[in-house]
Amino acid sequence: MLNAIWETEGLQTVGIVVLVFASIKLLHLLGLISFSEDSVEDELELSAVRHRPEGLEQLEAQTRFSRKELQILYRGFKNECPSGVVNEETFKDIYSQFFPQGDASTYAHFLFNAFDTDHNGSVSFEDFVMGLSILLRGTIQEKLNWAFNLYDINKDGYITKEEMLDIMKAIYDMMGKCTYPVLKEETPRQHVEVFFQKMDKNKDGVVTIDEFIDCCQNDENIMRSMHLFENVL
Repeated sequence: MLNAIWETEGLQTVGIVVLVFASIKLLHLLGLISFSEDSVEDELELSAVRHRPEGLEQLEAQTRFSRKELQILYRGFKNECPSGVVNEETFKDIYSQFFPQGDASTYAHFLFNAFDTDHNGSVSFEDFVMGLSILLRGTIQEKLNWAFNLYDINKDGYITKEEMLDIMKAIYDMMGKCTYPVLKEETPRQHVEVFFQKMDKNKDGVVTIDEFIDCCQNDENIMRSMHLFENVL
């Protein structure tokens, strides 16, 4: 599926799809794609790890997941991350399993920083489910805000051409050599040149969040990609 999107719709759309697809892969690793009916003693489990997440009721109010879904998400998260948090190296190891034919370390670094909202060097269960809730069940505006945060590498409120290129190169390194036809090395830069000019409406050399959202909302391919994984959970 991703190969077809890459070939027909360009790297800018693939960047959005891979953002969500990578999160789906994480769910698959945690064994959470298909929910079972096993009961979970959530309060006992929450106290069994060094990092104790917020109460499920609070997370249920803050996300679009039900209590049952949060319980199962937590069980999978705890099984893979007994300490209750994920550091960047663990994140990179996880994604290296998803894309063994490429180098996923740089993209995993960028994605980790997007999930690590308080920038403390670790992703907690709260960080994980808050981001996942947006990516899978958020509004278009929320998803695009999250994507903008990913592209805004230095978190200054703007996307530069260099930042967009860094993300696209990371995607290329992760899966470009596994696509058919094989992408040429200059492909990421070519796509960024075209798409950045399209986004940077006032030609000031940076893309604001308003420009980013406006451009994405007027791109049929990107809008279609935003709905691809809505019914995963």
